[in-house]
Amino acid sequence: MAKASTFVCNACGAAHKKWSGRCDACGAWNTITEEAPLSAGPAANTLGAQRGAAVPLTDLSTRAEAPPRTGSGLVELDRVLGGGLVPASAVLVGGDPGIGKSTLLLQAASSFARKNLKCLYISGEEATAQVQMRAARLSLADAPVKLAAETNLRDILTTLEAEKPDLAIIDSIQTMWADTVGSAPGSVSQVRSAAYELTSFAKRRGTAVVLVGHVTKDGQIAGPRVVEHMVDTVLYFEGERGHQFRILRAVKNRFGPADEIGVFEMTDAGLAEVSNPSALFLSERDAPAAGSVVFAGIEGTRPVLVEFQALVAPTPHSQPRRTVVGWDGGRLAMILAVLESRCGIPFAGLDVYLNVAGGLKIGEPAADLAVATALLSAREDTALPADTVVFGEISLSGALRPVGQTENRLKEAGKLGFTTAIAPARSKTGGGMGLAIREMADLTQVVGEIFGAG
Repeated sequence: MAKASTFVCNACGAAHKKWSGRCDACGAWNTITEEAPLSAGPAANTLGAQRGAAVPLTDLSTRAEAPPRTGSGLVELDRVLGGGLVPASAVLVGGDPGIGKSTLLLQAASSFARKNLKCLYISGEEATAQVQMRAARLSLADAPVKLAAETNLRDILTTLEAEKPDLAIIDSIQTMWADTVGSAPGSVSQVRSAAYELTSFAKRRGTAVVLVGHVTKDGQIAGPRVVEHMVDTVLYFEGERGHQFRILRAVKNRFGPADEIGVFEMTDAGLAEVSNPSALFLSERDAPAAGSVVFAGIEGTRPVLVEFQALVAPTPHSQPRRTVVGWDGGRLAMILAVLESRCGIPFAGLDVYLNVAGGLKIGEPAADLAVATALLSAREDTALPADTVVFGEISLSGALRPVGQTENRLKEAGKLGFTTAIAPARSKTGGGMGLAIREMADLTQVVGEIFGAG
């Protein structure tokens, strides 16, 4: 029996049993289109078990081995992928326009091709001549990579069936269109259909597929969120236009740790790997200054030291400004409220500016104490010693909570010449790793002992 067509809203992706002029889910008009059924999906069960059969968790005979991996030679990329590229995997890479996604993937394709992998780079945004020009600028003109320029999904699948590559890069998923879907390229239904077909091909033929995704102004990958659920790995390529640093971050990885990062530096010859990001982020740090604090953080499995910069100044406006770059603005408001409520340090009538140097985005709660210390340093116009690092989580009561991987944070700080660490009490310091540990029980103690205020 033939599978019935469905009607999908191109604005929000909601499915409907029949056509109507207005979408009940999002309220948009004239956005519902008929969608033909997709393919049947993978012909074989890629997990190795018998189709439809349930097996006990403890059955060793059906337990799959660790997937084989192929390293690219780019250590930072392999780190984010979990050790290398896995066959039959689907990887989604998102990032702002012009951040360097195509440059990174062209370099990666060239590296994998030199590892005897058959690589195919399909561009829906550029002609093959343009890709060749970029390869020449990156000194990759002699790389054994095949190029194609196509947007028709049917033709792309036909080419993949004929070429049988080990790695296929699709740049980008928003430019692909399926002739079975009656909507424009980049719409919700088109992106979902193209992602489904390409992911199914990867599982069916054992080809690793890398999909490039555009992002919205909010920083999320454009299209339906279901695409991120389909693929095995989701990577975000981050960075500020004014900085040369680029961060490749894994937010999902079925074959390795999530939240792992790889650090690159944009140069005239392309993206260069950064083996010691802490030293690079702190390389331009000048003499001790008020509002400058070094935070010992953890990104994935890697300890990273970055500089928090704060500026507190009287405001001429009725509503003080709160400007944050590289950190969560809501968490800054919480820290300010704790300082005022628990420590008696008011910030009313003061503009507050907070910046993470180097363009890195910090998301872990362990940065709370570093932010509070930077704010106090800027407000009291008192600089911390240059050889001091700070980390710790702040609760709403003002108490300081220990954070994980304290030893790795201290070890990284010691390698870079730091001699003192300000940390929460009861932290598992492992002997301090050669650093003098100043343990603080709550934020009031930090205010009194470090700044002599309160």
